[in-house]
Order: sequence, then C-alpha cells, then structure tokens
Amino acid sequence: MKLKTKLFKYILTVILFVNSSLSAQTVTNTTTIIPQNKKIRVLFVGNSFTYYNNLPHVVSAMAKSQDIIIETKHSTVGGSSLENHWKSERGTQTRTMIELEKWDYVVFNNHSLSSIEKPEGFMDYGKKFADLVRTKGAEPIFMMTWAYKSNPLMLPEIEKMYKKLCETTNSNFVPGGPLFASSIKYRPNLELYHDDIHPSSNGTYLLGLAFYKYFTGKNVNAIPTNISTLDSNGQILYLIFMNDLDAKFFKQLVNEFTFKTLEQKVEPIPIVNPKQ
Repeated sequence: MKLKTKLFKYILTVILFVNSSLSAQTVTNTTTIIPQNKKIRVLFVGNSFTYYNNLPHVVSAMAKSQDIIIETKHSTVGGSSLENHWKSERGTQTRTMIELEKWDYVVFNNHSLSSIEKPEGFMDYGKKFADLVRTKGAEPIFMMTWAYKSNPLMLPEIEKMYKKLCETTNSNFVPGGPLFASSIKYRPNLELYHDDIHPSSNGTYLLGLAFYKYFTGKNVNAIPTNISTLDSNGQILYLIFMNDLDAKFFKQLVNEFTFKTLEQKVEPIPIVNPKQ
C-alpha cells in the first residue's frame, strides 16, 4: 500500500506540473518589457547641418549615457543636396554605404534651400532614397531643417515640403526646424546658431535630444548636461558643454513637443497560475 500511495502522489505531482506549464503558455498577460541591450545602426546623410558639432556622435553618446546602444555613422559633405548624394557628386559615397553596409535607419537632411528653390528635386531624390533604403531592409527618416537666422519666413515652406515628402513615402521626420522656432519663441536670447545657418552647440544639443526621443520614445530628463564619448585611445572626448538651466529648458521643450517616435517593441511575460 505504501508503494501505491507514493506512486499516486508522484503521478499527481506530474499532472499538476504539466497543467501549470500549459496555463503559463495560454494565459494572456498585459505586462510588457522592453528588450535590453538591443543595438541599432543609424546612418546620417546630409551636409554641414548634420556634421556641425558632430550630431551623429552626440546622439550616440546621449543614448550610451542611458545604456542604449545607437551606433552611428555619417555621409556628409558641406553644402550638399540629396541630388548630390544620389549622383555620388562632390565626393559623396552615400549609395555605396547604403548598399554595402547593414543599417536599421538612415536619416536624411537635404540642402536647406532645396525645398524652396528646387521642390521637384527635393521630392524626387527624397523618394529615390526612401525606396533604396527600404530595399535594404532599413527605414528612412528625414530631419526637417530650420530657417536661416536672418529669415524665419523660410520655415513654413520647409515644413510643408518635408511633411509632403514624409506623407508620400510613408516616413517619419524629426522636427528640427519647428523645435528651433519654438525655442526662439520662448527664449529668443538663447543662441541656437553658430552663424546665420549652422547650429551652435545649443542647437545641436537640442537636435540630439529630439533624435534620442525619436529612437527611444523615452523622456529626455536623464540625458547629461555635458555630452562626451571615448576617443580611439579610450580617453574621454568632450562633444558639448551646456549651461544647466539651458539644458533643462531644452529637455522640457523636447519632452512637451509632440512628434512621432518609434514604437517600442514589447514581449509578453507569461503568468504561471496553477489555479486556472
């Protein structure tokens, strides 16, 4: 009898275990987690609006400060348009980089006047690059540029054309120009320009926050005031020094500014409930 009793308890234990395992696989759970340590590769394509103050490195460094890996490279030539990049003019090698390397996202900024002076070319080459990027398994993103300091009236046409391009290509944009305009509205004495057209360190910091928010969907409050990375020798390389109050203002501005960000991928956490 003792042997039969032990055997019965063993069988009962196995049945309960199997039932619990099946329940864990079938129970629907709304709790989610964000996958950790996922690296994304981003190519920035454009001109001096992108390479001033090393915007791609700033974005990567901001992400790294939050233990997020955004590996960036850039294909930039001063004064270049997307037409120049498409035709491999002025020393650009953008199409080769897109063809031969694996990217998750490619960020494009066109010449600041292209949307105003050459709207057909702006649309045409923007669409060509969006199509090319997607054939390689990546997604295009457009950086909406800003008006010249001397001519704020440029922005409405720039904004209109970038929105038209993004609607046509089903792409997203990071609103650099509108963020500049909003900052100037609230704090006109906070200098965003190095000269009449290029971003100052303040301007690049603001853009970096916007890209961090776009790629992560996260609040930017934890981003450091001063941005640094490591050089090839493993030593600290400082990219941007910010005034604490100015950095706080930019963070609030980006947090409250509404624009599309990448959807965060989530995975279900199974709940084991033997009672069900």
